[in-house]
Amino acid sequence: MELNTIVLEFIGTDHYDLTPITDGLINTTYLLEDKDHEKKFILQKINTHVFKQPEVIVKNHLMINEILQSNNYQFQIIDPVLSLTNKFLVKDANGDSWRMLSFIENSTTFLTAPSLQTAFEAAKAFSYFLNTVNTEKLPAIEDSLPNFLNFEKRVSDYKNALENAIPSLKENAKAEIEITNQLLSLPDQWIEMEKNNQIPKRIIHADVKISNILFDQHHKPLAVIDLDTMMISTVLYDFGTMIQSYTNTTLEDDGSAKNNFNSEMYKVVKEGFLFYLKEKLTPLEILSLDYAAQVAIYIQEIRFLTDYLNGSTYYSTQYPEHNLDRTKNQLELLKGLRAYLGC
Repeated sequence: MELNTIVLEFIGTDHYDLTPITDGLINTTYLLEDKDHEKKFILQKINTHVFKQPEVIVKNHLMINEILQSNNYQFQIIDPVLSLTNKFLVKDANGDSWRMLSFIENSTTFLTAPSLQTAFEAAKAFSYFLNTVNTEKLPAIEDSLPNFLNFEKRVSDYKNALENAIPSLKENAKAEIEITNQLLSLPDQWIEMEKNNQIPKRIIHADVKISNILFDQHHKPLAVIDLDTMMISTVLYDFGTMIQSYTNTTLEDDGSAKNNFNSEMYKVVKEGFLFYLKEKLTPLEILSLDYAAQVAIYIQEIRFLTDYLNGSTYYSTQYPEHNLDRTKNQLELLKGLRAYLGC
């Protein structure tokens, strides 16, 4: 069995249990329990369709861990684990890359925030993490996802998809296209601020959903996990996507959702995000947080709509209108946020 060969390369015994973990959307993940040594690990096959250079995410992970350890970081740290042949990546017969990570016992995760307090603690944990990794000098973090935060390209991709979409898809999405086109200038200020270097480049996590925090049994954060998307960009993106993720009261594919923006959640997430970062951020960064939340939701909506118009080739879908429902949901969320902000 191919998987057994991979396990043997890491732990050297076939006396183990392997349990799939299905929460993740990108990598193939297992809980690996080494029965001989009574130790648990995370075993992952890296999705090279998304992360085309697996060695980059390993290098970045080690670099970030070194920064955390040298700055008296108080949360637990997930460590990459070497194979028995001193490799962080092991390739299978298909050329796919596997890695093993340390496991934190007695931890739990949430797909959505179970309470305002837990959301605050999650935002505060990311604030602490970002404050710790952003020291005086930026490290040589490599971009594991080129153009991921190129909003100019996101808008251009949408326009191309709209121009080339088959008529039936454009007709189905007529109302959503109209709203999207009305808001096309929304990311312009963000794009200009970056081009003119008005906002600092910082290390960001880039995937700050609540499921990337490990909590203890009392809902207190233990660790920030999943460092694969770490990159150098603007911290506004982390705040914006945190709002996009935490404030939605419905599943993101609920196309019939109405009033799905939770303003109380917005307040506590913003408070948590600024808890450790307020003194480090520039006045313009702080002033731009409300704007960043709008842009993050809008860009996610554009990505869903672009994929729908392209025939749903990027995101996994369960039915033909799945991406259109996701688009509707994000537009409703954006509508609620903009009404709350008085836009």
